[in-house]
Amino acid sequence: MPKSMHILIVGGGTAGWLSAAFLAKTLSTSDNKQIKISLIESPEIGIIGVGEGSFPSIRGTLAAIGISEARFIRECHATFKQGIQFRDWVHTPTAPTESASSTPSSKNYYFHPFSQPSQRAGMPELLPYWLHGLAGKDRTFADAVTMQTYLAESGRAPKRSTDKDFLGPMNYAYHFDAGRFANLLAEHARSLGVQHLLGNIDAVQLAESGAIASLHSQEHGQIQADLYIDCTGFRARLIGEALGSPFHSVNDVLFVDRALAVQVPYPQEQSPIPSFTISTAQQAGWIWDIGLQQRRGIGYVYSSRHTDADEAEQVLRHYVGGSMADLQPRQLQLELGYRPTQWIHNCVAIGLSGGFLEPLESSGIGLIETAAYLLSYLFPYNGEYAPVAKTFNHLMAQRYERIVEFIKLHYCLSQRSDSAFWRDNTAAASIPASLRDKLSMWQGRPPSRLDFITDLEMYPPSSWQYVLYGMEFKTQLPANLIRADEIKAAQEEFRNIEKMREFAANDLPDHRQLIAQICARQ
Repeated sequence: MPKSMHILIVGGGTAGWLSAAFLAKTLSTSDNKQIKISLIESPEIGIIGVGEGSFPSIRGTLAAIGISEARFIRECHATFKQGIQFRDWVHTPTAPTESASSTPSSKNYYFHPFSQPSQRAGMPELLPYWLHGLAGKDRTFADAVTMQTYLAESGRAPKRSTDKDFLGPMNYAYHFDAGRFANLLAEHARSLGVQHLLGNIDAVQLAESGAIASLHSQEHGQIQADLYIDCTGFRARLIGEALGSPFHSVNDVLFVDRALAVQVPYPQEQSPIPSFTISTAQQAGWIWDIGLQQRRGIGYVYSSRHTDADEAEQVLRHYVGGSMADLQPRQLQLELGYRPTQWIHNCVAIGLSGGFLEPLESSGIGLIETAAYLLSYLFPYNGEYAPVAKTFNHLMAQRYERIVEFIKLHYCLSQRSDSAFWRDNTAAASIPASLRDKLSMWQGRPPSRLDFITDLEMYPPSSWQYVLYGMEFKTQLPANLIRADEIKAAQEEFRNIEKMREFAANDLPDHRQLIAQICARQ
């Protein structure tokens, strides 16, 4: 290992500060003086914060960097997230698009829970038996194989106040205030020894090799480091502007490229807080609805090729209703795609500078976590960047490709044809060939773990199954997947899940009540 190494993170926000905290913790910079971590951010650039949701991996990340669950929930106004409820994605609504306050009928929504399908020791996998109709004709796959859909929609939390940090009977992630989260990460990273600089980068100097030699800041002059981490957002000041890494757009597959976001107060202080994201499909996109402790975060993600800003705002105002009368939505422009080469020489991109794939399944923070973890695991202690960069680029590019497929799965299986947006999304030309191959195989058999390469996937096979069959995909089940001697066992498990969910609902607290208990802890 070189005598000492200096890591300079350029840009703050969630990407910069999460990377700083994770590297400081895993590389032990408070004890290991050979590795120094600095972060420079502009005091003039705010946080984009598209969506305020996460994936269950965030629990492991918070635990790894040493932030307690209670502190995170209290300081970030966080709530629990047990999955996503998708409204109007499968069929065209027969009535005008629902407002935020309406309750969906059982015919026009499905749920993507985070808990795995039940499979107790010695019991068969339930999916083939659900496909065979043994769970009951009207039970959705998610409702038949896990209690989580029922518990979440009954207002229950995924855990009890007596459960340890980051543990509970149900799998879960969080909703949170993105600005507060970045501030918490910054405070924690500084406590771990990360040097914080405020300043603007006005020049990037390259060495003859093409690597970054130094940066120049108006406030701090010349700044040199051994490894530079680009967390400058969509601008990609280092990896894109200075080093020329090309951006691979996916707008031929995923069409949404604009967002209108607004913060809406609750009508009453003790209004219920859903422990799931509500995603309601519209004629040119979809609306997210996220419940925090004191407010809701609501936004319309839409395609500018299929509607305009004025019409989009009217759709959002109709959804929110009268409580939006005095609110002005924030307008955001989204660049959907990624850089296949996210590490060049001594510069690595993390966050929006590396790519962005819309907030539908909360992949943004998950990709930051993945990049920080990979950088820590692959860290070039010996100063040899090339082989590390090659491995990092391969793993990240493959993960982006699979996330694109998973997000497209939600769109391309829709039976809606009421607008050009949905017709274009279901057109074969807009579906990646690799996804078309998967769907072709799954017509003859259900998805299994062998269809997925674990190290490249963000979403487990169960997530694909929940969405696939929530979208009413049809699989012609092979006869050999059903065993006569296991039919009774599968039916018994379906009945047990249905019976146990009432017990679990009585055992788990009200969601808002649990949040209040956690926040009250000293």
